[in-house]
Amino acid sequence: MVQVNSAYWQNVVDEAQNHPAVAGLDKLPFFSMAPMEAVTDSVFRRVVAHAGGPDVYFTEFTNARSITHPKAKFSAQARLHVEDGEKMPVAQIWGNRKIDFETATQDLKEHGYQAIDINMGCPSGTIIKNGGGCDMIRHFDDAAAVIEGAKTSGLPVSVKTRLGFNELDTFETWIPFLLKQDIPLLTVHVRSRKEMSKVPAHYEYIDRLVQLRDEIAPHTLLQINGDIKDRNDGLELVRQHPGVDGIMIGRGIFENPFAFEDHPREHTLDETLSLLRMQLDLYDTFNAQYGPLNFKKLRRFFKIYVRHFNYASDLRIALMESKDTTEARELLDNFEKQWAAHNAANTIAITQED
Repeated sequence: MVQVNSAYWQNVVDEAQNHPAVAGLDKLPFFSMAPMEAVTDSVFRRVVAHAGGPDVYFTEFTNARSITHPKAKFSAQARLHVEDGEKMPVAQIWGNRKIDFETATQDLKEHGYQAIDINMGCPSGTIIKNGGGCDMIRHFDDAAAVIEGAKTSGLPVSVKTRLGFNELDTFETWIPFLLKQDIPLLTVHVRSRKEMSKVPAHYEYIDRLVQLRDEIAPHTLLQINGDIKDRNDGLELVRQHPGVDGIMIGRGIFENPFAFEDHPREHTLDETLSLLRMQLDLYDTFNAQYGPLNFKKLRRFFKIYVRHFNYASDLRIALMESKDTTEARELLDNFEKQWAAHNAANTIAITQED
């Protein structure tokens, strides 16, 4: 088992061993939920936790400069809000100026964050134009500088990246460079920026990544991201590629909100829709504190819960046309009444099937 030069990440590794034992694995990987723009805020993290969450959460990626900028602090505070009782996430930040990382990480430390992750893998054109995300792959000096700046906080500083910008074989120089920066965790989305998510993840490179880690920085944890749908999927990947320490799930959570549970099972419609109701309630509270929020952004979550049952498409279409949480709840109430009537009398007003 890798011994990490970070008490925070060593604790993550140790606590992951408390999950049920898995045949063929002497050491269990830790699981995390990927940082996703307008997705992994405090509201959604708490919903996922209720469904059986991961070992580690990450915040939405936040511009390091905005954290202390007087005109952007309020929006950054919403992105970085952690509710009382919520498991403290890792703060993920991006940018290309050392000074911004020095000031941002100090602020984050004062607000209780225990670990920092630097986004060097976001493929967004807007982020890249501002020198962040995947643009770091083309600017090794900037990458080294922001890591150094973040470390001044005294918090453990990890990195999330991709194999390359345009070419996959860039990883043969990029990954060794990062491993030499003395970071406790390196997360690799096994695609290039050019590929976005349009091709299958390149699992064929995982063993080489493990080899590079073992040769250059044996105390650095290696986490893999890309096309992993749930816990069982991740466990199988680790069986096939020994040496991987962590598994990060991103888009898989949109297919299954229970993706991290130890013992996968079929969930009832009531269980699934109750998660949606929970998110609506938490959204209202969050909106009162940091709003007004754009309700349209909440609609993207409806497909997570409204799928894989008869008449789901009709309910989903109706929810996508709703204007606020009150209307969404009314639609759920009406659907559940019809669903109860259908179960009782084998009839329902909606005739189209999903």
